[in-house]
Amino acid sequence: MDASDLRIALISGNYNYVRDGANQSLNRLVGYLLRQGAKVRVYAPTVENPAFEPTGDLVSLPSVPIPGRGEYRFPLGLPRKVRKDLEEFAPNVVHIASPDISSHRAVTWARKRGIPAIASVHTRFETYLEYYHLQMFEPYMRAALRRLYRRCDALIAPAQSTVAVLEAQRMNDEIHIWSRGVDREQFNPERRDMEWRRSLGIRDEEFLVAFLGRIVIEKGLDVFADVIARLKKTTPDARVLVIGKGPAKPWFEQHLPDDAVFIGQVTGAELARAVASSDVLLNPSVTEAFGNVTLEAMACGLPVVATAATGTNSLVENGENGFLSSPGDNQGLADSLARYAADPELAARHGQEGLRRARTRDWDRINSAVVDVYCRVIERRRSQD
Repeated sequence: MDASDLRIALISGNYNYVRDGANQSLNRLVGYLLRQGAKVRVYAPTVENPAFEPTGDLVSLPSVPIPGRGEYRFPLGLPRKVRKDLEEFAPNVVHIASPDISSHRAVTWARKRGIPAIASVHTRFETYLEYYHLQMFEPYMRAALRRLYRRCDALIAPAQSTVAVLEAQRMNDEIHIWSRGVDREQFNPERRDMEWRRSLGIRDEEFLVAFLGRIVIEKGLDVFADVIARLKKTTPDARVLVIGKGPAKPWFEQHLPDDAVFIGQVTGAELARAVASSDVLLNPSVTEAFGNVTLEAMACGLPVVATAATGTNSLVENGENGFLSSPGDNQGLADSLARYAADPELAARHGQEGLRRARTRDWDRINSAVVDVYCRVIERRRSQD
């Protein structure tokens, strides 16, 4: 079976209305599929002013804002108009990218018609509950995820460490890796711009720690702030550069030192310049299935200090291109940052190793693995009929 024979219906809770690593990966995938001659139709919530233009044909799903997180929307299923559109498109594989009502309905729709369905896992949603003091509901969420994912013909996840967790949770018997790539023309060490740093009031000798991502509590903002407070005790010339935006920005501003620099959400060459002009990335999040920001920092030649968690474990080799600490070991994260501040040669060596690893991440080769999974589940379903 060839890629040009594919007709993919992609259902996502967020395709382009808020920019994040997951939906940018989906848009890259769709772009790749279209270049291979595949037919793709995307079904996702839409807003009047999305974060960026969607790749491919996008059909709007009815949705409502998520309470307390109004920038995100919750799809409300597949109404008759959308189901009619699906019938007319006639996919030979359904791909769901978020565990919501629309995805449940899409899998049901596919199974009734003998069409294979796969799910891509982008975020460990069950870990979010801890940040909202709802840990008691985690077993119920895992059970709900298991019911959805076991109805799929296969899962795809971005890292071996994530696959291991999904296997341990018995989410599916067939799980493949769809890793992540990085645009090395955009993210590279040549983007480093000391004059730009100076324009922000950051002196050359100051040690600049970057936060990159959505400013939301589940990204480990509390850990980041505590680690920086510990670091300042031993490294007073440490500074923080926050790259991104989000509803928790007021909380973050209050809990970081007064000299922290917030530049908001930037994209393209401006984003790459901000990352490359930092000295280290601190990534305390445990909710990612991969961690695109870690790979982007590596491509810019930065060492990474991170919490050992799914995704990050597959990118950062402790003591080789960064340092990892166990969840809850905030002092360990601070000590690792202090080591880099005191030893620029070590930081440079680890940054070069991260750059070497990032150069192996080619997007087209990575996305071709998804095509292989599509073809595999379609051919298996045909052989069973």
